[in-house]
This record gives sequence, structure tokens and C-alpha cells, in this order.
Amino acid sequence: MTFSIVARCPSTGLLGVAVATAVPAVGSMCPFTRAKVGAVSTQSWVNPYLALGVLDAVAGGRSARAALDTALAGDGARELRQIGVVDRAGEAAAFTGSGCTPWCGQQVGEGVAVQGNMLTGPDVIDAMAAAFRAGEGAPLDERLMRALEAGDAAGGDRRGRQSASLRVQGEEDYCALDLRVDDHPQPVTELRRVLEIARLQLVPFVEGMPRRGVPPGPAPEAVTAMLALSPPRRPGGGGSGPG
Repeated sequence: MTFSIVARCPSTGLLGVAVATAVPAVGSMCPFTRAKVGAVSTQSWVNPYLALGVLDAVAGGRSARAALDTALAGDGARELRQIGVVDRAGEAAAFTGSGCTPWCGQQVGEGVAVQGNMLTGPDVIDAMAAAFRAGEGAPLDERLMRALEAGDAAGGDRRGRQSASLRVQGEEDYCALDLRVDDHPQPVTELRRVLEIARLQLVPFVEGMPRRGVPPGPAPEAVTAMLALSPPRRPGGGGSGPG
């Protein structure tokens, strides 16, 4: 049904999830992140409470593996679940239940877990993991996006394509980046397009938003001036003008 990657950037501590599937609005169901705690993708027959339970346990001091094992123990339908986790320390863990639809599987490495079910084959996961490793040194959002693109190019969901999501969590309680393509014939390609626009228009705005422990101030003049323009006239374009 779904292929995803969860990861932590070792240089910045950023946490993130990228996911795609042939169901609408995957970004509303599968990815979960919490500042200074971890990132999770819960999929197959989705149980959001697994993700929430894992994040609560990690926040309480458990490792990704211990938190995942505890959460799964309380789910009577765990063999239908698939879940990938990375914690704030960079430990990753994953689980693929015996009831997940083939092809299904996972790869876990240092600071990253890649998982998928109802895929065209293992090449999807292999390609994602390889793309993430090859992007070492690049920003986390770019590494996640490249991994998702590699999985899509390798075949992805065997039913087709419909939605995709990219989420990056920093130290604030709100996301540094939360992008979603809810229904599109080529959602991963569209997500890349949205990401490029967001880098030019949204990220500068988010970087100027209030932060805990920092006195709020006015938005930078350059950002204010840019956002006063109609979308097609901004860097990167996108959207439409009035009328």
C-alpha cells in the first residue's frame, strides 16, 4: 500500500518522514513527528495510536526499539501493521507484520528506517535506502525527497500512485516543513515541484515565525515584500494571480 522513510539528520538533529501511496491524503494518516522526540510512519492497515504510543514512550526515555516493542505489544492486530521509527538519538527501528500485503519489507540503518508494503518488489526499498545514503551531507528534506523519488522510479506501490507527503521537524513544536499532495496522477513528481516552491516562499516565512525562548519580532522585510506579490510573481512561481 505504501512506501516510506523516516530519518534523523546527524548534523542538525532534524527529524523527518517522506511517504507515498495509492490512497488519497497519505500525509493526514501515516507521518507523525514530535520535536526533540522522534519521527514515525505508521502504515499498512494504519493504527495512528501506534505512532502516538511510540512517541510517548520515546519522550519518556525509551529507545526507538523499546518504544516500538511496547506499542506493538498492546495492538492485537499488530500483524497487519507496518511501522518505521527514528528517535532523537538517531536509533531507528521498524516492524512489518506477517499480515502485510506482499511485497513487503524494511531496511534499518544508522538514523534511518525504510519500509513498504504492497510494492512491486524489494527493489523499491533497496533504491530508497541507496538514494538516502548517497545523499549524505545534503539537507534532510532533500535526502528524504530523493529517497522517495528513487522508490517511485523503482516501481513503488503496485496499485499505482495517488498521494505523497514530506514532513521535517525541528526543535519547535510546529513543523519546519509539512508538504502534502493529496490526490495527483504523479504525486511524487508534484511533491518535488511543491518542495522547490516551498523552499523559496514558505521556508523563509517559517524561519521568521516565533520560537520558544526568543522574543517575537516583525517578519523580515524581504519576506513581507515577497509574500505581498501574487504567487506567479514570486520566486519559483506557482499558484495563480487575482481574478
